[in-house]
Order: sequence, then structure tokens, then C-alpha cells
Amino acid sequence: MKQFFITLAAVVTALALVFVALPIGLIAWVVAASKPTVPNAVVLSLDLRQKMTDQSQNSPLSFITGSGLSTLDVVTTLHHAADDAKVKGVFIRLPEGGMSPSAAEEIRNAIIYVRRANKPVIAHSQGLYPDTMVVASYMLGASSGNLWMQPHSSFQVTGISTSTMFLKRAFDKYGIKAEYEQRYEFKNAVNPYLYSDYTPAHREATLGWMGSIYKSMIGYVAADRRADAGKLQTTLEAGPYAAEQALKLGLVDKLGQVQEAEDAALKGAGDGAKIMDISDYERTISPSYSGDVIAVIDGEGAIVTGRAGSGNSLTSRESNMVSDEIAGAFYKAAKDKSVKAIVFRVSSPGGSDTASEQISQAMQAAKAAGKPVVVSMGEYAASGGYWVSAGASSIVANPSTLTGSIGVFGGKFAIGDALGRFGIDSRDISVGGDYSQAFSQSQNFSSTQRAAISGWIDEIYNGFVTHVATGRKLPEATVREIAKGRVWTGEQALGLKLVDKLGGFYDAVDVAKGLAKIDSKADFRLVNYGTQPGLFGATRDSVHAGISGLKALSFLGWAMSDPKAEAVMSQISDQRLREQGATILAPEPYQPTIR
Repeated sequence: MKQFFITLAAVVTALALVFVALPIGLIAWVVAASKPTVPNAVVLSLDLRQKMTDQSQNSPLSFITGSGLSTLDVVTTLHHAADDAKVKGVFIRLPEGGMSPSAAEEIRNAIIYVRRANKPVIAHSQGLYPDTMVVASYMLGASSGNLWMQPHSSFQVTGISTSTMFLKRAFDKYGIKAEYEQRYEFKNAVNPYLYSDYTPAHREATLGWMGSIYKSMIGYVAADRRADAGKLQTTLEAGPYAAEQALKLGLVDKLGQVQEAEDAALKGAGDGAKIMDISDYERTISPSYSGDVIAVIDGEGAIVTGRAGSGNSLTSRESNMVSDEIAGAFYKAAKDKSVKAIVFRVSSPGGSDTASEQISQAMQAAKAAGKPVVVSMGEYAASGGYWVSAGASSIVANPSTLTGSIGVFGGKFAIGDALGRFGIDSRDISVGGDYSQAFSQSQNFSSTQRAAISGWIDEIYNGFVTHVATGRKLPEATVREIAKGRVWTGEQALGLKLVDKLGGFYDAVDVAKGLAKIDSKADFRLVNYGTQPGLFGATRDSVHAGISGLKALSFLGWAMSDPKAEAVMSQISDQRLREQGATILAPEPYQPTIR
């Protein structure tokens, strides 16, 4: 019997070695072998022509394959590079079209931080064209202090425009009825289904945020190029120009091919300097293990109920803010005695009211545990994105963040008549009260159903207003006046007391340090509390922790290049939200193409 147990123990040990220790060892070996090394003199290469999220989007294998570029990856890596003696400069490739103005602002601040460390930055453009928010791309390039353009390319930075598809006449033609309640006139998400043109409120709100962003972008360019803002705007709007004309007008600094600009960056870095991609460099950064902890909770995308991987997200947590996960991160940080404060990065255009409230209550629990919570707003923090932010200890937003949208809509498409024209007959059958058939798409709302839905919408809207008034310590009457579903930029929201400070992620970290009474000169750690283990569970996290730096926290693309594709994809996404119960605090039906 003794020999049996000895044999059994040997078998168990062998199995453990084969199925546990060996895979872990292989994973660690692969990671170590793939880890890049930093030469003694490097120029970081940052290519902004690719799509970026706001926050890191890690897959189960991202510790091996890497993850896509995100705004906060770029920002945190540039901050580290500014203090690294091996990094001698930065070389940037600009997109030919536009980019998120909020992301551009945040990256601009990081570029200026690098330049203040006496490290040169060169930006190169192969042309700037009126496709999306191109003024933001130009603004970012101008912040380098050394903006190159390819000879004979085009400089078309003349303003911003937006285009919205209104579907009302098509719906009327095919017998589709959009049955929606809105609270109130500025809650324009469903206007393209209800009207054939901009309503006065829709036009006012859209021109309002566009004008605010445009003013901010012009102001940044003027400051960075030491130009008069008025004269600069006049010059830009008189375009478009060829690259050669832009050079003569002082809009760019030099003409040259991409390779020439890169060679200039290497020459400025000194003999033996090498180009290194910023993503490779980021993988060499080791996290700090000393000092007080500031927990970082990241939340990007539409807000939905459920858990990560439960089917409520098209790509698990990569696309949506899943309420169980975000709330769980708050409770985890609240219980951790080493955590002194929390920075909650929000980049969301809205979603489910109940999911938003679940996250909000978890935030309050963390505050009750003595952890101040500072919200750092990214591309969006509107509707449900503002709901989850309103109760924070402090809110920091980029000037071009789209926020507010304190409003509600709900309803359905009645398509029974449209189907009937094609010989398709939809018939309902139900038990219970009249309201059980309210959201059937085969028929319009009855008068009693509409009255019930209207009351439901009012209840949610009034709760939203009260929630904001309490969280922001504002009179309820004041909130009602500035709510009505209107979208504001961060700069506008500051004047309305919907946010407390303008700035990016590191500004929010500074506010958190102050609220937690962490000495400004003391060491501190940023620890991400929002990431759930993937395929390899804790093994993935432990290996990754040893080889990579802080994974900063989505930029939802400002717009797709094809407005038709953008409209279709965004409306499909919006319908998916409705199916998940997010008809209350939902985003715009699609983001317009900005020019």
C-alpha cells in the first residue's frame, strides 16, 4: 500500500509538471524571448494612421502578440520616455484624415511634456484632407514644433462639417413608423428617424459642440506656432493649399519625404541611434512596486448589464462597459487597504440606465470606504457615460470631450405595414395586460401603451436629473435647465459646473493624489483594477506583470471614412443596445463624418 501511494504521488507530480509547470515555463520563455531591448539611443516611432481605442484592449494572448494602440498607452509611454535617458526623440506619422479631438489634445500634452525634457519631436504628414476631424490631426502635428509635409501633397484644413442621414421620408415610403419618446428637445439620437431635417434644437446643439471644438483646436495651433489665433483661422479658411503654399504661409515647417524626416530625427539623436516602435518600447517598461497605490479602473464603450464574456458584448469587454465587471473593480479597490484613491477613466456614449446605476452605486461604496474617486473623461462621457461620472469626488475632462447629454429616449420601430407590402404578415399573440405587446414591432403603440411608456421615460429622466444634482451639488432647477439631452464639450461643461477641471489622464491622477493627501514628491503606483484574467488566468497576469509597464487605459473612432458604412454599422450597434435594454441612455444613432 505504501508503494501505491508513492507511485500515485509520483504520477500526480509528473502530471503537474506536464500540465502546469511546463506550460507556465514555456509561456515565460516565449515572452522573455520576444521582449525587445532598448538600444542606448533610440527615436520612438509613433504611427497615428491606425485606428486607436481610448484604453488598452487586451486579449488573452496580448501578452505575447501585443495589443492595439490606445490613446492612454501613447500618453503614458511618452511620459515614461521623457524621463528615459536612452530616448533621444520622437518621430510621428500623422493621419491624412482626422482623429478624435479629445485624443489629439491628450497626446499633444504628452508631446509637450517630451519637448520640455529637451527631446526633439518631428511630425510628418503626407497630406491633410477634409475627411473627418482633420483640424485635430493638424493641431497634433503643430504641437511637435517641427512639422514636415511631403512635397506636392495637399493641405486642406479649412474647418469642420458634419452630415446626418435623415430617414423619415424613406420610412414613410415603406410603411415604417418610428415610435419614440424623447426627454427633451436636445436628445437628438432618434431625430434622423423622426424628421427629414435638423430641428432648431438639433442644429443649435450640433453647432455648439462643433464650434467649441474648432475654437479649441485653433487656439492650440496658435499657441504652439506662436501665431495670432484670428489671423491663423482666416488663413486656414482661405485654403486649401498645396504643401509648398502651406510652407510659405508658415503653416508647416519643412517639406520632405517620410524617409528624409526620419533620417533627420535619427541625426538629431546622435550617432548610432535606432528607430523603435512605441509599442515595442512600451513592452520594455517595468511597473513600479513601491509607493502608495492609485487604482485605475477603465471603462470604454456602451454600458450594458452582465459580466464580461456573458454575451452582452460583441467582443467581451473590448467593446462595452460591462456593469458587473466595472462595479466589481470598484468593490475590489474599496476593500484594498493599499489603495488610497481611484481614477476612473470613462469613454462611453451611453447605454443601459440600470447598468449605469449599478456602476454609480459601486463608486459610492468606494467613496464611503474612504477612497476618493476622480473621473478622467476620454472621447465621450455622455448620457449613461455622464450618469456613471456624476457622483465622483472630482471630474476631469479634455476640452473636446463630448459629455452631458442628460436625457432619455425610448421606443421602437413599428414595421408591420412595411412587411405587409412584401406579403409578410406579422401577428401577435400574448397573455396578460395590454402592455405585454407594447414593444411588438408589428404594430404602433396604443394610447395606453404610449402613456405608460411616457411615464416610464419621465421617471428615468427625473431620476437622472436628481442623480446629477446630488452628485454635482447643484440645484435641481439648474440641472433641468442645462440637461434636456444636450451634448456639451468639456470646455462648455466646465462653465456649467458639470466638470471640475480641464485636462487629461495625468491631470486626473494629480487631483487624486491631492484628494488622497499623497505627497506630490512621493513615489506612487498606478494599478489597473479593471482587467479580468483571460485564457491563462492568473498565470497571464503574473507573467505580464514582470515584462510590461503600466497598461494605461478608448478611443471610439471619431468617424469611419465612409459615411454610409458608418451609418449602417452604428445603427446596427444601436439596435443591439436596444435589444439589451439600453433604450434609455443610448448614444447617437451614428457618429457623423466630420470635415
